Amino acid sequence: MTVQQEIRAYIVNNILFGDGERLEEDVSFQASGILDSTGFLELITFVEEKFGIAIGDSELIPENFDTLRKMSAFVEKKLRPERAGPAESFRDAVPSSVSL
Repeated sequence: MTVQQEIRAYIVNNILFGDGERLEEDVSFQASGILDSTGFLELITFVEEKFGIAIGDSELIPENFDTLRKMSAFVEKKLRPERAGPAESFRDAVPSSVSL
């Protein structure tokens, strides 16, 4: 299952109790009433445990969690290995014939 499928299945089975008709990728959890504050906390706990990630308080914003698409993208980003820092990226971009 993809990240989005895992999250969707959890919401449908544990929060909507099988009624997943209104749960589309871009439907706002808050505006549609899909998640209340308790459901949101349960979902965050599930995501942290299922995917082995830590979600900081500063990351708990609508831009990361208000829709299935946003939440899935956020989790997928957290699962990706960290990219090289700016100094390493610059050094890698310079041809080897140039001495630094």
